[in-house]
Amino acid sequence: MEELRAWTPQKIRALQERIRNAPPGSKFDQAKKYGIDLTLVVSQLRLTPSERVRQMMSLAESVEPLRGQLRKRK
Repeated sequence: MEELRAWTPQKIRALQERIRNAPPGSKFDQAKKYGIDLTLVVSQLRLTPSERVRQMMSLAESVEPLRGQLRKRK
């Protein structure tokens, strides 16, 4: 089984270059026109998979009290 790691700096630079110079009509170009912030994708790929999970869990824990408050209002 392949070990999951953060992207290498070389892969990140290549991806950033593809995003900056996306050919018209490419998937990157379509995503940007649709309003997707592809820099957020790049920032996540800089993290290891376990760092991404920790970040997601932290966000979920911070949002849970708000969800509880909204349930009480209904």
